Amino acid sequence: MQSFIIRCSKVVIISLGLVSLGLAQSPPTSGEPKRFPQITVDQLPADARPLAEEIMKISSVGLGGPYNVMLRSPVFADRMKRLLDYLRFNTSLPTRLNEFAILIQGKVWRSQVEWYAHYPLAIKAGLPQQVADNLKEGIRPKNMKPDEAVVYDVSMEMINNHQISDALFQRSKAILGEQQLVDLVAVSGTYVTVAMLLALGQEMPPLGKPLPFP
Repeated sequence: MQSFIIRCSKVVIISLGLVSLGLAQSPPTSGEPKRFPQITVDQLPADARPLAEEIMKISSVGLGGPYNVMLRSPVFADRMKRLLDYLRFNTSLPTRLNEFAILIQGKVWRSQVEWYAHYPLAIKAGLPQQVADNLKEGIRPKNMKPDEAVVYDVSMEMINNHQISDALFQRSKAILGEQQLVDLVAVSGTYVTVAMLLALGQEMPPLGKPLPFP
């Protein structure tokens, strides 16, 4: 019985180790075709082409990345694009905090495209590079401002505990306010969906660009 418990404990430890290390989203096997061949405007139904043209005006990866997967379901892609438009360009969260929240999910999911696309946007928006780099290293970022610390703490508690404590809720509401707190959770959950779509399609940064998570 004791040896059985020891063996089970080893399995639990190994499993926890895998969770804590995380597995980077991996590219397609060399020589294998993409799961979703790159879609083009001409391949889309006529009523979906205006959406594709909208995407190309704002996307750093054109119709690549998550859009290549999303456009397999044009109605979903349209609804998702409207949500992303709000969460990227009209949210109540300052861009610096919004991009930080996206980077947190990119790190947790070790999403190559999310990190590649949003790291420069976060730095441009004013997130200190040290904060972003510490996040990538897997440590609690140093020297965060109070609002950055709230974004980090809410995101990580939601990820790890699937809820936040009363104390963190009160601190978050005092610093961000109700609307920004709701928008923080909304952008975090939405970019989990984006990370999952990217993983589904094994989408990667442009050819020749290094993978953020080797």
